[in-house]
Amino acid sequence: MNRIDHSISLHPYFKIRPGKTDEVKSLLREFVTRTATELQVLYYEFTLSDDIVFCREAYSDAEGALAHLANVGDLLSRMLTLCDIVRLEIHGPSTELEKLKGPVGNLNPVWFAYECGIRA
Repeated sequence: MNRIDHSISLHPYFKIRPGKTDEVKSLLREFVTRTATELQVLYYEFTLSDDIVFCREAYSDAEGALAHLANVGDLLSRMLTLCDIVRLEIHGPSTELEKLKGPVGNLNPVWFAYECGIRA
């Protein structure tokens, strides 16, 4: 089985509150440092466009995504004092998405079930 057969990708978009850009940029580096210790992370990076921060991230399965959220929970709490979530998408196979609906459903994500594609 390919490592990405059950992969989950999270796509959160954050809007930085006025005057908080420097604090956010510093916090992003803390997220990356902490996430680098996770065994189930496939990729993890931040991009910025003006006052919008996007986190491009994926995990080998739903359990990996949940482990990540537990690992960075305190950082995410700090992030939400500096930013607002403007959109959250979660992509993956429907069987893996079901495992996340209870634990992260309160964040009101848009759920995208894998349909078809090319996998290396």
